[in-house]
Amino acid sequence: MNARERVLAVVNRKVPDRIPKDLSWGLCPAKEEEFRRRTGKEDYYEYFDLDVRILDFAPTRLKRDFSQYYIGRDTERGFSINEWGVGSGRSQDESLHFEHIISPFKEGMTEEEAAAFPLPDFLEEYRHSHFKKTVEDYHERGLAVCGSLVQTIFEKSWAIRGFEETMMDMLVEPEAISILFDRITELRIQQMKLMVEAGIDVLMLGDDVGMQSGMLMGVDTWREFLKPRMAKIIREAKKIRPDLPVFYHSCGDPGAIIPELIEIGVTVLNPIQPECLDHQFVKETYGDKLAFWGGISAQTNLSFGTPEQVKEEVKRCIEVLGKDGGYLIGPNHMVEPEVPWENLEAFFEAVELYGDYGNSVSQEKSCQL
Repeated sequence: MNARERVLAVVNRKVPDRIPKDLSWGLCPAKEEEFRRRTGKEDYYEYFDLDVRILDFAPTRLKRDFSQYYIGRDTERGFSINEWGVGSGRSQDESLHFEHIISPFKEGMTEEEAAAFPLPDFLEEYRHSHFKKTVEDYHERGLAVCGSLVQTIFEKSWAIRGFEETMMDMLVEPEAISILFDRITELRIQQMKLMVEAGIDVLMLGDDVGMQSGMLMGVDTWREFLKPRMAKIIREAKKIRPDLPVFYHSCGDPGAIIPELIEIGVTVLNPIQPECLDHQFVKETYGDKLAFWGGISAQTNLSFGTPEQVKEEVKRCIEVLGKDGGYLIGPNHMVEPEVPWENLEAFFEAVELYGDYGNSVSQEKSCQL
């Protein structure tokens, strides 16, 4: 099997020749710099022989002036505004890639403002004219292509409105935030159509709606505001390609909504954070309806364990989540600065050693866990 065949097998809950691998959200900037220093290479997708590639929109050429939304606001070192109109300030520690989000509507948002706020120009031809050729080139190389629209609705909306404000709006004054939700949903549908028509293999959607201990919001609130809009995107995608694999990402514990994600057409769950979701339970309960993507803890072993502990975790994930196929392995988050290089190497070594379904020695070792 080539990489694309391998990925297509697992997202359709079948058994490949070996476990495909990914780095989820990739290497953080500091880790990418270390990669270049250690290897002398530029492309870690190629160096680590990852099975997937991400299709993305070209950078915007549009110069919008969002300064009216930040008049009188305190801005931080390294302050910048992205194409969504969201401001950010960088950490004093250059090794960290996290940003402090500064929302343009933190102080209030009317229905008129929600309807008029400019959204990115993704639908302009220059931003997606490369899609078909890019997908064809990756396919010719035997690679799977994912169209990523993660941070689909909720996360982009709260970045614009403010997190606490969005949570309160949904409960007590939903008119304006609903307009913003709807506008972003419609934009995502149009983006999705461009990606699906270009031939992507997997559609990646998702919003972080889970915390370490459960849902970030009440399930009823999710059902009212986010479920129907996510369902609409998936429904429109399946009109184009009924068998399209649909990946859904939420960090934390979205366990309360997994049955309803399946109901609206999700077929791949990511990242199955082991501190929050029991791997054995989700595999036994949902393995006939969902494939699984991720599973390796970036919170514990990958960041703070030993190489041997990383290898043991890889074996465990393959034994549990990879049983009877339907599993693509990777960290459950971006590879952060605190991840030792030796642990990253251990991850790939273990996937190579224990991820071969045709290798009886690998299977025996995996099943001894």
